[in-house]
Amino acid sequence: MSENDRTLPPEALDAWASALRERFGLAPDDVPIALVLDLARDVANEVARPAAPLSAFVAGLVAGRAGGDPATVRATVEAVVELAETWQVSESHA
Repeated sequence: MSENDRTLPPEALDAWASALRERFGLAPDDVPIALVLDLARDVANEVARPAAPLSAFVAGLVAGRAGGDPATVRATVEAVVELAETWQVSESHA
């Protein structure tokens, strides 16, 4: 499969998000697509591409453990993005 075959048009992403919501009993507000995509973009640009899915997972884990309401999700994502924006590789992080 080529890289282009793995790119989803917006309507396909919406369908995938809908399938996830249905499978796991989530409300539309529980899956903030734009917020997650922005998180992935910011982390990929500021840290590294492989850090994007890891960061999204950690943000979800942290937000879920803190209650998972939309405000908590947004605050957690903002904290991850803030960390990414100030990230500098140093020997202490290596």
